[in-house]
Amino acid sequence: MELERGAEREAEKETVSKNFIEQIIEKDLAEGHCKTVCTRFPPEPNGYLHIGHAKSILLNYGLAKEYGGKFNLRFDDTNPTKEKTEFVESIKADVAWLGADWEDRLFFASDYFEQMYEAAVKLIKKGKAFVCDLSADEIREYRGTLTEPGRESPYRNRSVEENLELFENMKNGVYEDGSKVLRAKIDMASPNINMRDPVIYRVAHMSHHNTGDKWCIYPMYDFAHPIEDAIEGVTHSICTLEFEDHRPLYDWVVREVEYEQPPKQIEFAKLYLTNVVTGKRYIKKLVEDGIVDGWDDPRLVSIAALRRRGFTPESIQKFVELCGISKSNSSVDYAMLEYCIREDLKLKRPRMMAVLDPVKLIIDNYPEDQIEYLDVEMNLENPELGMRKVPFGRELYIERDDFMEEPPKKYFRLFPGNEVRLMGAYFVKCVGFEKDAEGNVTEIHCTYDPETKCGSGFTGRKVKGTIHWVAAKTAARAEVRLYENIIDEEKGVYNEDGSLNLNPNSLTVRKDCLLEPALADAKAYDSFQFVRQGFFCVDAKDSCPDALVFNRIVSLKSSFKLPQNGNS
Repeated sequence: MELERGAEREAEKETVSKNFIEQIIEKDLAEGHCKTVCTRFPPEPNGYLHIGHAKSILLNYGLAKEYGGKFNLRFDDTNPTKEKTEFVESIKADVAWLGADWEDRLFFASDYFEQMYEAAVKLIKKGKAFVCDLSADEIREYRGTLTEPGRESPYRNRSVEENLELFENMKNGVYEDGSKVLRAKIDMASPNINMRDPVIYRVAHMSHHNTGDKWCIYPMYDFAHPIEDAIEGVTHSICTLEFEDHRPLYDWVVREVEYEQPPKQIEFAKLYLTNVVTGKRYIKKLVEDGIVDGWDDPRLVSIAALRRRGFTPESIQKFVELCGISKSNSSVDYAMLEYCIREDLKLKRPRMMAVLDPVKLIIDNYPEDQIEYLDVEMNLENPELGMRKVPFGRELYIERDDFMEEPPKKYFRLFPGNEVRLMGAYFVKCVGFEKDAEGNVTEIHCTYDPETKCGSGFTGRKVKGTIHWVAAKTAARAEVRLYENIIDEEKGVYNEDGSLNLNPNSLTVRKDCLLEPALADAKAYDSFQFVRQGFFCVDAKDSCPDALVFNRIVSLKSSFKLPQNGNS
């Protein structure tokens, strides 16, 4: 009995740990609503996907995988005014990069236009749809308000025969754009405005990226979407909360078109990130004004931008997992996304030396023409990454702020008379420096102690400071781009006039940075930790073997703390 009670408690605990969508799916499977699970990600190809879409992609794919079901990628391309093949290709690349495998199930809503037309004809024959001549403004006026019922269209009671003829004429291009629409005949007094005889087809003489000029009428999203789901055998149509009020219309369509296995719509809360720009209108303006260099500019949070900056699929997956699934809208701090990429990279990537603001350091007592190769660990926290050879010589470069002529208290780096360790190498002591006419330090002179070689077991004395360096003769050169939030976080995202509050320091470009020679062979998307600087990635757009460009993915430290329960 005790064992049985223990098993029951474990089962209860597991049920509680499931999110509400998993609980619905498991109930549907148990009650026979469906035998298998099929989900889909249905983007409209009218722009690039952003971090919020990643949540939907990973949720839908994860549920299909969890329950041994299928995951479809389907483009909701029912609005040719805004859709492009460019966006189709970018979305496919993003979904694949995130690890969501649609296998052979790549679909387009436009592939179903014939079936949608037939479904509309079926509704007309059932007396459930009619052709309406009211203008868009008149339809809005007749619709009523949240507190007042709507009024029926004067064209609502046309005969089935007249509606069939008019709808066929719409399809055949007889009428001008906006002159006629097909509306569902439901209930103009419904408390849900979406049910007040919604428009389900409109005339639009436009070329479509997939079907060309075959059609001059196009279905509305609320009519097309449930049909697409039903045709594909989607069992759970998972969408965000703004579609909750559209669910009765979704259910009406699949019921009236008489699908045997109707899909079930379930809504969840969107992912909102603080102080970021996701609106397509705003990003388009940033691109057009030359403030960013495209939809994949690393300061944006499009999936393409995050990939270019150096985020990994695993870091996005971890972020979505930490955000959780709920029915309540909430915002997540961008710092949590940065936390996830740090956690993902810190043990995976080698820690290399790169000098972003170089000043020369000369070791006066080191042999002039000697180059020595030192054994340096790839990653102190992960010995499995092994060792590398780093060239060392008489002339080095160090960071300019690692030397001060007159240092404040508790400054433990180089200054006249002070001794520090060169990382992975020797102790050096500052014995002098030189300046140019403007007073800028141009050279620092040191002596080294050959007994203090790293790994030699030297215990004679200790130093408080360790600085990184790059040998002058063998250094690779690169451009390094340092990013901050494109939004001025202190002022918020928007100004009073609706424009964006841009951060003027969102991008700092450092030319002629000096790196370990091993980094000269880095390829697009290769990422590393630059000692004391942060995590960096080779830029996939502007970098080439003769002109390396590195993007800073994220700095090394943050004030962000993961909540104790693991959720935001």
